Amino acid sequence: MVDSHSKRSHSQGFSMIEVLVTLVIIMLGLLGLLGVQIRSHQAEFESYQRSQALILMADMVQRINANRKAARCYEITTDTSTGTPYVGASYTGTPSCTAYGVAATQARAAADLAAWDALLKGASETESGASVGAMVGARGCVSFDAVNNEFRVSVAWQGLAQTVDPTTVDAALTCGKDLYGDETQRRIVTQVVRIANLL
Repeated sequence: MVDSHSKRSHSQGFSMIEVLVTLVIIMLGLLGLLGVQIRSHQAEFESYQRSQALILMADMVQRINANRKAARCYEITTDTSTGTPYVGASYTGTPSCTAYGVAATQARAAADLAAWDALLKGASETESGASVGAMVGARGCVSFDAVNNEFRVSVAWQGLAQTVDPTTVDAALTCGKDLYGDETQRRIVTQVVRIANLL
């Protein structure tokens, strides 16, 4: 005759194994869900940074268009092979211009560049006294092509993940070049602006 007590303890142990296997399966599912959540958060943050960059780029384009008489005063990026100088992250200079326009339009251009520098550093939003309202390592470049009489306004920042080196897409995308570690983490938006010569 089989002891009923041994059958009962054997079946209780089997139930415990089923519970442990179920817990392992649930934990793996939760880890997968956590991975999806992290990817979703990264994609959302990348999208936010790109939106901010587009807004800041459009802001400078409008400032140049509004101050056409001193448009050349906005040309801060004189070395287009390296994308320097620039305003934004790690910039400590004071923009100035005396070669184009009159004193009032020159002062307006300098004030516009100083304001854009502050916006690129995140001054539009602060937390505990620190600027937090811009992209990671945001830099702004404005170069001038005298041959075609056009400006190139660019905003560069550091992305979270590696994608593609911007200069492989367009060699002129040099704003912030070699300033973000791996070039595949550098993001950039740019717009070409032509100022009509209204004589």
